[in-house]
Amino acid sequence: MNYTQNSKIAQVTERTLVIGVDIGSEMNYARAFNWRGQELSKKVFRFSNSQEGLQSFSDYLRNNQAIASAEQIIVGCEPTVHYWFTLAKYLKAQHINLALVNPYHVKQIKELDDNSPKKTDQKDPKTIAKLVADGRYSYPYLPEGIYADLREAVSSRERIVEELNAVTNRLKRWLKIYFPEYLTVYKKFSSESGLTVLETAPLPQDVVKLGADGINHLWREKKLRAVGIKRAQPLVEAAQNSIGLDGGVCARMEMQMLLEDYRVKEVQLEKATAVLEAETLKIPYTEKLLSIKGVGLITVAGFLSEVGDIRRFDSPKQIQKLAGLELKENSSGKHRGRTSISKRGRKRLRKILFQVMLPMIQNNAEFREVYEYFTTRQKNSLKGKQTIIAAGCKLIRVFYAILKHGVDYDPQKLRMDIIRPESAAA
Repeated sequence: MNYTQNSKIAQVTERTLVIGVDIGSEMNYARAFNWRGQELSKKVFRFSNSQEGLQSFSDYLRNNQAIASAEQIIVGCEPTVHYWFTLAKYLKAQHINLALVNPYHVKQIKELDDNSPKKTDQKDPKTIAKLVADGRYSYPYLPEGIYADLREAVSSRERIVEELNAVTNRLKRWLKIYFPEYLTVYKKFSSESGLTVLETAPLPQDVVKLGADGINHLWREKKLRAVGIKRAQPLVEAAQNSIGLDGGVCARMEMQMLLEDYRVKEVQLEKATAVLEAETLKIPYTEKLLSIKGVGLITVAGFLSEVGDIRRFDSPKQIQKLAGLELKENSSGKHRGRTSISKRGRKRLRKILFQVMLPMIQNNAEFREVYEYFTTRQKNSLKGKQTIIAAGCKLIRVFYAILKHGVDYDPQKLRMDIIRPESAAA
């Protein structure tokens, strides 16, 4: 992977045609320039997100390539939501390079030509092309094969988890209104014995009518363990003394429908997790990652879905940058500003690393030592989130080494890695 701006600038030569494209949901706008930034046509080219539109865009490229006597074409665009995916796929099939420019950069420099912040279909393609010619772009990575499947699997599971949490919150709200005592009898809301009762008797008066014997009968039909009359009696007594609102037909219907949604999401989550595990284990050396105490399937799957094929990286620092964890500093003269992370990478990857470090610091002995080292070292000791971020960067390096070289995880090597000359001398 080539990250240097000089190399990117060098790729734009006298024989290069630069195309700036403003991506839309239905219609796209393009302008063509030579390597000097001179526009080849003053008329903006419009094409739709369809087979016919993409074919017309291909003809537009070839015509301007002939005008500019260009040997290569670089098409630049902003990564606008998901609209650019089809264009990327089409250009790849045509063996044409697609460069992505940062939307923040487009916003910052769009006033250079006309001293106006306005956004138009004519203006943005020119701004994008200018950024490409200046080497301020990156080549997109669209995962393929197992990595594409894994990214979809992770997204699906995350969506299901969000929906399940939403249904759970609505169920708890309903219970607090009509049957608040239920949440005192069952500390764990998702207890199977409790949900079984609610599916048949959602309201307190329904529970009283069913009685302890009726509840026990429901449990026996479901073949639940560790239940009986003695377990049922506290729920019946709570229903008899309930201070909840008196619910009727509509309240009962709402609860039953929410429970149906909850059961459906539970099944979907099990299915999505099973598929996720199967896809993750297809990638070489993932079992070695899972051998690290505190690292689970969801963490590994999430990491791989965001990073993709590890072979495309030359160093773990590139993954650190991808996660937006590289350090930035605001300094001026003698004033040294506070150092912080850039947050310019993939938000989901950064979230995954942050979430896994909290339990790892608590339960993984060697990573706890890493945490303690960063917080107690004499020079430049870290605090709070800074320490978690530093430990997360250590985990990136561990993941990189295992996936890249197939080595086993060595806790002792990690411990030795944090020893510095000043601490060894002490």
